[in-house]
Amino acid sequence: MKFIFHCVFFLLALWLTGCRSLPPDPNFKPIEKSAQPILSSTEDLALLEETENPVYTIGSGDVLKLDVHARADVSGKFVVGPDGKITVPLVGDMLIKDKTRNEALAAIRSELLKYFTSPHATLAIDEYPSNQITVLGRVEKAGAMKFAHAPTLIDVLANAGAMPLLDKQATLSRCAIIRGRNKLIWVDLKALLNGDVNYNIRMKKGDIVYIPDSSDTSVYVMGAVGRPGSYRMTPRMTVLDAIAQAGGLTENAKSDRIGLYRAGTKQVEYVTWSDLITADRTKNYAMEDGDVLFVPNTGLSDFGYVMKQIAPAISIFTFGLTLDSLVTK
Repeated sequence: MKFIFHCVFFLLALWLTGCRSLPPDPNFKPIEKSAQPILSSTEDLALLEETENPVYTIGSGDVLKLDVHARADVSGKFVVGPDGKITVPLVGDMLIKDKTRNEALAAIRSELLKYFTSPHATLAIDEYPSNQITVLGRVEKAGAMKFAHAPTLIDVLANAGAMPLLDKQATLSRCAIIRGRNKLIWVDLKALLNGDVNYNIRMKKGDIVYIPDSSDTSVYVMGAVGRPGSYRMTPRMTVLDAIAQAGGLTENAKSDRIGLYRAGTKQVEYVTWSDLITADRTKNYAMEDGDVLFVPNTGLSDFGYVMKQIAPAISIFTFGLTLDSLVTK
């Protein structure tokens, strides 16, 4: 019901916007391009880096090989479905997505014990199609890339290739790594390509790498929205526009405390969904280059921690004090 309520009022707000002349919005700020993007330090990147030999978790599309000694009827290869399940003869459907190989094997052996005495089983991962990184932006081969190991950022860039710059004055100076719904990591691409291996962060499964031109203007919508990620900023783009491009709020969105991190001023401003959809748009701020809009989940208690992950280059102490007030209000 909450989700339907949000959608109805969102459509009503758009209808009102098109049907009446709105008064000037005193809070509608002109778009500004940040001169210096906030880039993560090598110390911050080290904390966010994947381990060299991470424990792999099984994902949809992975091909597993189960061998049960002297039981050819239940042995064989199995593809993990979109629902995260495999179907083992005699045993039936088993949910093994996000389990390690040992955890999946233990679960299968537990089910086999219902039918066999002391079954000897082994489980191997034959193919790893779910171990992928997605690359977007100024690259020759954009899209999902599959790896049999945990790749570094250099591995990903080498596979993607660079496209010619549209603007001869532009340079590939930075890239963003979007990790899940709650983390946005800026990497100094110029320092990396000049040989500073400390910026060669090891990627995590499911990461999204976005490589803009230096002339590009982008905003980032994270958290409880339909399609979190990077969006190209358009003229007079507002907070409401950004949320709409990101697919709107999810059913679990905490709509009464939406955070807007301003990269240019290193400050956080807050707005509520009810303020955004009012006809006078008193709080529908204009987005600026590098802004991060975050919509928390209703069950998220430590919002300050999440925002620290979005902007790790900010002083945790100073930034944390600003965000701690969110939890108490």
